[in-house]
Amino acid sequence: MAWNRRGAVRVAAAVTLGLTGLAGLTGLTGLTGCSDDSTPSSVASRAASAVASIGAQATGAIASATAEAGRKLDNVKNGANAKDSVQLGTPTTDSVGRSTVEVTVDNTDGSAKSFAVQVEFKDDGGNLLDTVVVTVSDVPSHKSATATARSNRKLSGGVKTDVGTALRY
Repeated sequence: MAWNRRGAVRVAAAVTLGLTGLAGLTGLTGLTGCSDDSTPSSVASRAASAVASIGAQATGAIASATAEAGRKLDNVKNGANAKDSVQLGTPTTDSVGRSTVEVTVDNTDGSAKSFAVQVEFKDDGGNLLDTVVVTVSDVPSHKSATATARSNRKLSGGVKTDVGTALRY
């Protein structure tokens, strides 16, 4: 199964739209009480600017993570789909506030293999928050190995994880 960047970009756009709506609601409450010029149009203008800024930051972070994951997966030569050989643990938060999850790979091949696993961090609604690729190198034949996937930034709210792409090579 090939990794599809266009799908990830569509998800990133959906996340941005969701964040824009939420940011708009919170931005309006903060902007109405602390302004010398509090006409409805000036408040709306400042709110729209704040929402656009937050939306652009979220889109940029997700797009950057998605592009980096794509580059890492593109570097794998002769990789075979290994999604069924990957299990993810329960997501946790590390000491600096980033989401982490243990990745376990099972090498069912007759020789040592390495794995590149794309881990997608999602909110409770299934929207993509972040994505990373973790490499598990030189797993002996018919053995398992683990690694930890860590989000690129702090993620808030309920975080779930999915395997996006997994390649054995």
